[in-house]
Amino acid sequence: MTSAGRFAPSPSGELHVGNLRTAILAWLFARSTGRSFLLRMEDLDRARAGAEAVQLRDLAAMGVTWDGDVVRQTDRESLYAQAIGRLEEAGLTYECFCTRREIQEAPSAPHSPQGAYPGTCRDLDPAELEYKRSMRPAAIRLRAGVADYTVRDVLRGEYTGAVDDFVLRRSDGVTAYNLAVVVDDAEQGIDQVVRGDDLLPSTPRQAYLASLLSIPVPEYAHVPLVVNHDGARLAKRDGAVTLADLAAEGITSGAVRDCLLDSLGLPPGPLERALAVFDPSRLPREPWVWSAP
Repeated sequence: MTSAGRFAPSPSGELHVGNLRTAILAWLFARSTGRSFLLRMEDLDRARAGAEAVQLRDLAAMGVTWDGDVVRQTDRESLYAQAIGRLEEAGLTYECFCTRREIQEAPSAPHSPQGAYPGTCRDLDPAELEYKRSMRPAAIRLRAGVADYTVRDVLRGEYTGAVDDFVLRRSDGVTAYNLAVVVDDAEQGIDQVVRGDDLLPSTPRQAYLASLLSIPVPEYAHVPLVVNHDGARLAKRDGAVTLADLAAEGITSGAVRDCLLDSLGLPPGPLERALAVFDPSRLPREPWVWSAP
């Protein structure tokens, strides 16, 4: 299987300029290293009717091209079930009946990061397990054997983050993101993951899970986010931040593309021009404040 990079949005609405900037970067990273570039819709629980078509249109307007068909997570549940089955057979999972509120209110173990699962259901005896099963459906959690894990990032260097007993399948039966993304990347031959640096803290969990499944860990590059003038992560509430909204103000998709490329120190025009001079070592390391062209 050939190596590949990817862009994997959730089809929950229109992409904003921060998403488009990350997509352009993922495309540049992949194409500059001779990789294929794949597109995957992470639609397990956040899909909105018509959103996928709009996202594909906007990516094409930026000049982002992809190889092969678009893949959707909702078509891949059997792959996720197989991976969870392998972990179950190895004794690396357990049933969890905790609600979010119960987890938030439970005392954390010493030195555990905020939000880490405290292990409430990790060692239930048979009677407790049977009782809890009668009360509510269970989520499936990983029985982690480490407290942290280190990954290497092209832009950030070594990064060590916490690993807890994170959810593999939610109590409503939906596969959790951390498992789905690991299985998807491996099955698609993706060995380069370029995404926003807000996802860096979850990466050690994913790399650790990949090691348990004997899956090669991809090369990571977590790129700085686009932020508003207050320094907060850009969102659609920040005004005209989608191509449709900007077009309504007379700003073309080409102008948006050139503005995004300029923020990366790259020349305007078709992405192939930027590709000819693309050098990851020269990319900005700080968040970029969005201002419409």
